[in-house]
Amino acid sequence: MTHKIDFSTASSGALIEALCKRLDEIRLSRNISQADLAAEAGVSRSTLTRLADGKPISLDSFIRIMQALRLTDHLAALLPDPAVRPVDRVRLEGSERQRASGKRAAAAKWRWGDEDSQA
Repeated sequence: MTHKIDFSTASSGALIEALCKRLDEIRLSRNISQADLAAEAGVSRSTLTRLADGKPISLDSFIRIMQALRLTDHLAALLPDPAVRPVDRVRLEGSERQRASGKRAAAAKWRWGDEDSQA
């Protein structure tokens, strides 16, 4: 059973449910029992029951289950590579960012009549 979901607009709860159900469908397609997968992944069987129901599980359990199902190569697709683009590297003179820039103070709003008081 395929779950169609728009990952760009779905709520976090809907994303959790879709990802958990996909993992459970992979388990079923490989004919692996919950007990066997739980033992292989080092998680409890109740964690796999929660997964099958589309309920939230910990990130650690999610990763362990993916490892047990030999799906770790798909983990890299979850987040883009944060490597600096070559153009940015030139602009940064070869150095990597160490921290995010702070918030900039907003400029004061200009109002009619302000120019007369500065003269």
